[in-house]
Amino acid sequence: MIRFDTLAAFDAALVDLSAPDGAAIDAARARQDQLTKPVGSLGRLEEIAVFFAGWQATPRPVIDHARAVIFAGNHGCIVHGVSAFPASVTAAMVANFAAGGAAINALAGAAGLDLNVVALDLDRPTADFTLDAAMDQDDCLAALSAGAAAVEPGLDLLVVGEMGIGNSTAAAALCARAFGGPAADWVGPGTGVDGAGVARKIAVVDRALAFHAAAPHTPFEILRRLGGREIVAIAGAVLAARRLRIPVVLDGFISGAALAPLAALVPAITDHCIAGHISAEPGHARLLDRLGLAPLLRLDMRLGEGSGAAVAVSVIRAALSAHNGMATFAEAGVAETL
Repeated sequence: MIRFDTLAAFDAALVDLSAPDGAAIDAARARQDQLTKPVGSLGRLEEIAVFFAGWQATPRPVIDHARAVIFAGNHGCIVHGVSAFPASVTAAMVANFAAGGAAINALAGAAGLDLNVVALDLDRPTADFTLDAAMDQDDCLAALSAGAAAVEPGLDLLVVGEMGIGNSTAAAALCARAFGGPAADWVGPGTGVDGAGVARKIAVVDRALAFHAAAPHTPFEILRRLGGREIVAIAGAVLAARRLRIPVVLDGFISGAALAPLAALVPAITDHCIAGHISAEPGHARLLDRLGLAPLLRLDMRLGEGSGAAVAVSVIRAALSAHNGMATFAEAGVAETL
């Protein structure tokens, strides 16, 4: 099992990144060029198939064992009125996940995804990051390890999502600290706060950025000072998946923000990731651009829970079905040129 028990282990994992298999990529591209269609006519479906071929190291990739993992945590910054809902909603939604009544339950089932929910110390919110670091070093390492522990060797695909009242404020702070720009560039309505609520969120993020301005600008320090346990766990899960060569489908703004501190230092950290969709949260488009990812879907979703990523998995399955199931020109007896 991959763990991040020490800061050195986390830093080493960022340096030692696996790469896709070049021979499998070439073979998958060659197969695409032989299928009974004009070259490139299936657009991104072709790119997805080649992407999976590289990470699965086979020209005929499949998805037999796919999992969605939803991490949940609570945030000290909600004392500033940054959310339309109280912190108790996080635990209530975790119970709803367990009962099978949430959107992600339905969408994961439709996409053929196992669903795991990992609740992280919901009775112990992170500190108010306008006055202190959100987590101490041990808490941050524990969250990274909890994320890594949710990634089972042998998975063909991992979807990551989150639940945490206040976490869109933490996500905006992470992006602003990692990539720069004013808080207003990254803050949005999140759970649906009004204009006054957005203004409060901007002020909170501004105060947090000022408080931590002199701190080391490293992935770990940014995560522990401004993140939440569920966001840090996503970073740990994505990093563990990279070690295991498992493709990852990211959900919305918050799951992408988990990678912002890592990608600011190591842009290649997103090479095994697909952006499932672009959410209605205003900062998400800017974030995807900084992560170098193009979204598969645009459905104006902003729920979180891994919901948009789960919907995208159906498109990914379609891409692999076309790649593996179509006949080649030779098999179909069709002339490649007239």
